[in-house]
Amino acid sequence: MNIQKIGIFALKAIAAIIMLQTLTFKFSGAPESVYIFTTMGIEPWGRYGSGIVEGLASILLFIPRTTWLGAMLGCGVMAGALISHLTKLGIVVMGDGGQLFGLAIVTFTCCGILLLLNRKQIPIIGKFL
Repeated sequence: MNIQKIGIFALKAIAAIIMLQTLTFKFSGAPESVYIFTTMGIEPWGRYGSGIVEGLASILLFIPRTTWLGAMLGCGVMAGALISHLTKLGIVVMGDGGQLFGLAIVTFTCCGILLLLNRKQIPIIGKFL
């Protein structure tokens, strides 16, 4: 395996691990997750919906034909998280020291790079990118 393939795999793994790790909190109704989605006014459906999309994105990242879609979904969910942090939640949520915000930045960055690398695979518009 060459360095480029290792780097791409690392980007996928980092994004997927972060997104999958949060699923237990979202689906178990952890106080932090409930607080976040209550503050945003979308509890519980926003919590469940974002969890489903993050789980799906994590799987799609590792299927070569759908990496672009997983990356796009990941960017979308993380963009929502980042905007939520910057508008209503704040950087620090329930004393986490900004950890959730930082993880959203890392995930968004990994997915953004993967989307850029796989842009030619996007149906209809990919051939123009």
